Amino acid sequence: MRDAAPARVFAVDAIAFDLDGTLLDTIGDLAAAVNALLLDLRLPSLPQPTIQDLVGKGMPNLLARALALAGAPPPAAAEGEAILARYQQIYGGLLGRHTRPFPGTREGLARMRKAGFGLAVITNKATRFVRPHLEAAEIDAYFDVVIGGDDAPRKKPDAAPVLLAAQRLGVAPGRLLVVGDSGNDVAAARAAGCPVVVVPYGYREGLAVQDLAADGIVDSIAAVADCVRRA
Repeated sequence: MRDAAPARVFAVDAIAFDLDGTLLDTIGDLAAAVNALLLDLRLPSLPQPTIQDLVGKGMPNLLARALALAGAPPPAAAEGEAILARYQQIYGGLLGRHTRPFPGTREGLARMRKAGFGLAVITNKATRFVRPHLEAAEIDAYFDVVIGGDDAPRKKPDAAPVLLAAQRLGVAPGRLLVVGDSGNDVAAARAAGCPVVVVPYGYREGLAVQDLAADGIVDSIAAVADCVRRA
């Protein structure tokens, strides 16, 4: 049984996708890197479902919450920067090893590209990891614009990265459909004046998908192609 259907067909010029939990199932890489870092710090590991609920607001937030759950005191600023650098080193070495596109991702992107929509990725993930993930998953060629966590002055749920993507795509925000999996995606789209739909899988910090209050819920990226049209 379907979780829900899109609220309507959206007349847009471009579509922007979140990365982790929307296009790609990256939790295997993320969890492996977090637990390798905790091992380095002589802290207990965390279950993958616990780590999954920490994903969505960028690496510094993920690490701060993971360290707290593992029983570590809040690090001083310099120590926190060193921990982040070590995590990024570990994550870079694991990148793509356990990551796979969600079912329907390649099919949906190919259909939307063929229909002439501009396509973008907007993620809070550190920018230097975004293109390698897309390349490893063999979906990088579909995207005209890629916005990582270092490209805009503020991250989602702020509107800044969404507005930057719209600007680089050359479309009005109201003509850009945002596709995500979390409250961060919905809030950023709302703040930017964009319509937004969410997938029922992904990383939602423990919230039910219906509680995200998006304009619609789509079963997959392939289903997004069925709810958009060119004006």
